[in-house]
Amino acid sequence: MNMEKEGVWLRGIRGAIQVEKNEKDYILRAAKQLLEKIVSENQLKTERIVSVFFTTTKDIRADFPAYALRELGWKHIPVMCAQEIDVPESMKGVIRVLVHSYVNKTQKDIKHQYLGQTINLRPDLKEEDNDHCDEI
Repeated sequence: MNMEKEGVWLRGIRGAIQVEKNEKDYILRAAKQLLEKIVSENQLKTERIVSVFFTTTKDIRADFPAYALRELGWKHIPVMCAQEIDVPESMKGVIRVLVHSYVNKTQKDIKHQYLGQTINLRPDLKEEDNDHCDEI
């Protein structure tokens, strides 16, 4: 099947969320919330998700956010985690994600999800009148 011929393209969808505490339950809850928001806002079909890549700030290390995928039942989607670059004075307690998925949306129509205070990581999206910023 030629996806582009059918109006479907491989896109990267970004997002971030802050974790209240460096504890397993908090990390998994935040990662699931972020993934669910990305899926719902972009009408993703899990069978079209190619891969997921998480990063965390160095203070988030009690568990892997990747386990959130398994708790959502996404057993066959490849996922990786890494530590974010430790930039001085950067926001702490952050999980970032990059989801690769086939979608029938233009790049401009993708709704990246920066929840709560993480919208401050992307002020350019804050200025747009869309669902890129959401209170948690």
